[in-house]
Amino acid sequence: MQRRSAQRLARILDACAELLDETGYEDLSTRAVAGRAGVPIGSVYRFFPNKRAMAEALAQRNLDAYADRITTRLTGPGQPPGWRGAMDVVVDEYLAMKRTVPGFALVEFTVPAPRETRQANYEVADRLMGLLAGPLGLEPADERLRTAFLVGVETADALLQLAFRTDPGGDPAIVAETKELLRAYLARYLD
Repeated sequence: MQRRSAQRLARILDACAELLDETGYEDLSTRAVAGRAGVPIGSVYRFFPNKRAMAEALAQRNLDAYADRITTRLTGPGQPPGWRGAMDVVVDEYLAMKRTVPGFALVEFTVPAPRETRQANYEVADRLMGLLAGPLGLEPADERLRTAFLVGVETADALLQLAFRTDPGGDPAIVAETKELLRAYLARYLD
């Protein structure tokens, strides 16, 4: 029963992601998601009271997948050396998801909302700090380092958004400059 419920939830979130790419957030509806997922509308409401809650669950799934991808790359064979290599993995995995994961273009790690109300980058920065603390020998309780990670995430977010506004595949020159800027900034804390 739990497995079927988890599969139904995954189908609903997959349908939500596909429809986000096709219609955008404003035109997303729980009825359309139910139809695409092949489930009764009541099944959608069993998991989510509205489209915002559904999109928030998709954003959380994206963040979990992002963390898993980074962990796999950093712990697998041929792992990149040092913090610069780890930082490249963080950016490269984000770019890979932006280019290939349905719905990610609109719902990365949070639902569309006015910029001033978004808190997702705090969660992303904390998650990255937790993932990288062990492999890089960082102290996760260091508030100065936590602030540096948040500034890095905010900076990368703004510049990578620009890269995708300039080029649907992510402007390679802007991506390269983003990595260069992050290396220079983080060197103050990680060298």
